Amino acid sequence: MSTENVKVYDAEKMVVGRLGTKVAKDALMGNNVVIVNAEKAIITGNRRSVIEAFKTKRDIRTSSNHTRGPFHERRPDMIVRRMLRGMLPWPRPRGKAAYKRIKVYMGIPEKYLNTERIVLDKSRYRSMKNKFIQVSELSQELGWRTSEVA
Repeated sequence: MSTENVKVYDAEKMVVGRLGTKVAKDALMGNNVVIVNAEKAIITGNRRSVIEAFKTKRDIRTSSNHTRGPFHERRPDMIVRRMLRGMLPWPRPRGKAAYKRIKVYMGIPEKYLNTERIVLDKSRYRSMKNKFIQVSELSQELGWRTSEVA
């Protein structure tokens, strides 16, 4: 994926759901999309209830063969990527192709440092007045250690 035809979104202080709608639409339109600073994205809602919802979802397991899933990610970039998958028509080939065009990174990789980043201003300020939790804080509550290599 060359850096010329890529849309780069900066997820810092952005609501994951609002960012995801824009990213999913771009990916479905055939654009390659990169999300940077995924660990700094926010999820709106009461901190305790968001953590409990994710922990409840994490406890869902299969009773027969544990190697078949379901698998629940703890890394911030993988949590955001999985949320984006829910906004795509996943069972269809069009949705799977769009999902492959989306890349999510923690921090900003060197090859995207000098690239112009898209920031959605409206979704930023309205949600900062409400209760929210950062994706990195959620990941730590789910058991992710920051010393793990991405």
